[in-house]
Amino acid sequence: MLAPLGIGVLYGKKEILNEMSPFLMGGDMIEYVHEQETTFAPLPNKFEAGTQNVEGVIGLGAAIDYIEKVGYDNIQKIEQEVTNYAIEELKKLDFLELYLTPNQENHCSVISFNIKGVHPHDVASILDSQNVCVRSGNHCAQPLMRFLRIDSTCRASLYFYNTKEDVDRLVQALNKAYDMFKKYITK
Repeated sequence: MLAPLGIGVLYGKKEILNEMSPFLMGGDMIEYVHEQETTFAPLPNKFEAGTQNVEGVIGLGAAIDYIEKVGYDNIQKIEQEVTNYAIEELKKLDFLELYLTPNQENHCSVISFNIKGVHPHDVASILDSQNVCVRSGNHCAQPLMRFLRIDSTCRASLYFYNTKEDVDRLVQALNKAYDMFKKYITK
C-alpha cells in the first residue's frame, strides 16, 4: 500500500480477539503481572507490545490518503493497462516461458516468467545490473512450483506507479540477459 515496512493492521472479531493470547509481550499490553500469572489489558492494548511504530502509523495513514486521492478505480485501470502491455511485450520473446492464468480477466499485475534454460536467480542478477528489479525464487508457492515442474521463477510485480517505459526497460534487460546466456543454453 505504499507504506513503510513493519506496519499493519490487526482486524478481527472482538469475541475472538478477547479469547486469543498475545504472542509478543511488553509495554502497555500488560494489566497485572504476578509470579505465576499475567493478565492483559483490554483490547486493543492487549496486542500492543512495546513502543508503537509511530512513523509507520503516520506513513500508513499518508499512504491510505494518497491511494484514496488517486482512486481505486483509477489505480486498477492504470495497473491493468500496464499489465496488458507487459504481457503483450513479454509474449514476443520466444526465449521466455510465461506463467499466466488462461483467463486474462483474472490475471493480476504480477507476472512470473523464466528464460528457458537459465536459472531465475541468474536472470534476476543480470536484470538487477540493468536497474530492473524483479524477485526470483519459489515465492512461497512450492506446491504450485512442483505442479508446474519447476523450482523457481522470476516475478515482475507491477503497480500503478509503473509505466510502459518500465516494461520496455524490462524487455530490454531480458534481451540482454538472454544474449549473455544463449550460447550456454542446451535445447
